Amino acid sequence: MRSIFALEQSDSPYNQQIIDISWLEFSSSLILIALTFFLSFTLKLQIEKSLLLASFRAAVQLLAVGLFFTAIFDHGFSELWSWLWVLFMILLATTIIRRRVPSVRGLSPVALLAILSSVALVIGVIFLLSVIEYTPINIVVISGITIGNIVPSAVLAVQQLNFQIINRRSEVESLLSLGADKKIVTKFLAPQIIKTAITTQIERTKVVGLIALPGAMTGLLLAGIEPMDAVLIQLIVMYMILGSATVTVCILVWFGLKLSFTNDLRLASEK
Repeated sequence: MRSIFALEQSDSPYNQQIIDISWLEFSSSLILIALTFFLSFTLKLQIEKSLLLASFRAAVQLLAVGLFFTAIFDHGFSELWSWLWVLFMILLATTIIRRRVPSVRGLSPVALLAILSSVALVIGVIFLLSVIEYTPINIVVISGITIGNIVPSAVLAVQQLNFQIINRRSEVESLLSLGADKKIVTKFLAPQIIKTAITTQIERTKVVGLIALPGAMTGLLLAGIEPMDAVLIQLIVMYMILGSATVTVCILVWFGLKLSFTNDLRLASEK
């Protein structure tokens, strides 16, 4: 499998399709944002401020990333910069998970371990097995896709963990009173939490291509990649996301539950 961004030279109409976007053409897309503002104002949705903030942040963040990528990929140490960018994404994702669910104690190191494990697993499979060519830009792209898609599942997993401990407190205390230890309680609570956290990703994988064309595939088609190549790369991405999300959720839930209890088998919040 060649690099995600490599195009073959052939007579195929797909490889002759070159997308060249000017700033004028980009500005035309703002018509859709203006329409959204109009609907919000007309229907009194009162979401104008949120829409403006979201649009502005998206533009600033993506333009900054684009400029940064342009700089590092033309740099002599592009590979080093790519790995530093991956590390930054991992740390940022850990912070986001921590902030989304501040009530769970000891979450940061567990979240860091979960994300690191998932990214390492994906990178190992994708690059060591030569599924996709090892290049600085592909390192960032594959890692970014992985981290960006596992964060929602990770947040949901931790939220469910906290919810289950609170709402099934009597069941947990009953188990502990009968002599259960951390391992037994973890096995009792973990399956339902994990199942709930990854169900959304499983359902998304089931309907891919039927209800909506996924982003990687549509982007590759617009870039001129032949349809079957775009489909195969998209399948790789979907399997990569599903596997990494499952690994992340399992690590978070398993160790998160263990950290929820003290050594004398009390809930950590009671310590």
